[in-house]
Amino acid sequence: MIRLHDVSTRTTLTLDDDVAAALQGEARRTGRPLRAVVNAAIRSGLERKDDGGGTPFRVKPHDMGLREAIELDDISGLLERIEGPEHR
Repeated sequence: MIRLHDVSTRTTLTLDDDVAAALQGEARRTGRPLRAVVNAAIRSGLERKDDGGGTPFRVKPHDMGLREAIELDDISGLLERIEGPEHR
């Protein structure tokens, strides 16, 4: 591998409180500098980028048969059908 530049770039990031806490906790837990933990997390996220090469999701339809027609204009009949004969 040929390296053209071996320079670290210094930048300022604004992190959400929960992200900062998680990164600081990981740094304390592993004894690694925060800088190393942040770089590893960013690298990991970049490597997991979806390349779209997975198996496409397919839906298999199943015939469920015909259902009895429902008369939407008959409110009393609809209520009886949904709530039972004691709907009143």
